[in-house]
Amino acid sequence: MGNDDSGKRPLDVLDTAKGDRVIAKLKGGKTVSGNLKAFDLHLNMWLEDASVNEDGGQTDYGKLIIRGDNVILVSPE
Repeated sequence: MGNDDSGKRPLDVLDTAKGDRVIAKLKGGKTVSGNLKAFDLHLNMWLEDASVNEDGGQTDYGKLIIRGDNVILVSPE
């Protein structure tokens, strides 16, 4: 994190990504990307214009809810 992020907690950083595209890596090797609409303390996430990449293929979804137990990492694009 840069100097402007000092004092922020991880969920604060994710909160600044609301409305922006994020990439989430999930257990089982799937990667999900989409516009972050909302999340909670368990990292349950609501994504819009989402896509799931698995085994070289991509599936597009309008809206997608991800259960936080499956999230390994999340990164703003």
